Amino acid sequence: MLGDMAMTLRLTDDEQAALKARAQAEGISMQEAARRAVREFVADADHRERVALSAERVLREHARALRRLGE
Repeated sequence: MLGDMAMTLRLTDDEQAALKARAQAEGISMQEAARRAVREFVADADHRERVALSAERVLREHARALRRLGE
């Protein structure tokens, strides 16, 4: 796969044991479990950012109506 990058992930013994147990329960490698966790972390952060930007836009566009509702 183009763009693959090797890296070292240092985990505590407890983290490694938890990752190993979860990977085994899912029937996947520890590497795949870690890759899934990274993808989920990035997707969640992207989603939070989009929600925050949307909320700011709604507040900005409807500021007058929101002020009136608060009166």
